[in-house]
Amino acid sequence: MTAILFGSIGTLADTSELQRQAFNDAFAAHGLDWQWGRDEYLALLEKSGGSNRVTEYAAAQGQEVDADAVHETKSELFQKSLAETQLAARPGVVDTIQQARSKGVQVALVTTTTPENVSALLTALSPNVRVDDFDLVVDLTQVAASKPDKAAYDFAIDRLGVGVEDCLAIEDNLGGVEAAVSAGIQCVAFPNENTARHDFGAADGTVDRLSFSQLAAYVPSS
Repeated sequence: MTAILFGSIGTLADTSELQRQAFNDAFAAHGLDWQWGRDEYLALLEKSGGSNRVTEYAAAQGQEVDADAVHETKSELFQKSLAETQLAARPGVVDTIQQARSKGVQVALVTTTTPENVSALLTALSPNVRVDDFDLVVDLTQVAASKPDKAAYDFAIDRLGVGVEDCLAIEDNLGGVEAAVSAGIQCVAFPNENTARHDFGAADGTVDRLSFSQLAAYVPSS
């Protein structure tokens, strides 16, 4: 294994409930009488892209909204909540990153969220997880299409100079798994609090905590 590719900020810290609350607060800020409960949000998470979720939800309600504006407000509220929350890395994340780096395995964060969300998350996790821990950080400003499109993974593989057969992706949502599989990269699902009941059958495996040795076993030595 030459590279571990963390596929979202949610694979580093479980931010799913913070994000759901930020959506609900954004709806209120825009005068929308919407509340996404956990079960409803779980179903919405089967598709990637927060702005797309807002658009589709509005259409289902027979309403027209500025989905991009709502999502921008949601992002601002989410970033504020990260700064105010005692955030911890998910089980095994810190050890896995440290062991990978000690063994010369590259570590990348391959997301299609905003650079502001990435920065806020890594600031909240510092010093346990820092931007300097990553050989590459990919965000939506660097690729033409968001996940489940494979563009972010193609970009990462090219920048890291590694072969897809030697990498392992870690994803916490179905769109991320689809993107990794489409790019030809083996993928381990690491579901978060709100995606744990999703069907991750397309992944090569599913774990509830990370272990470097366990992850390495998914990528046979060449």
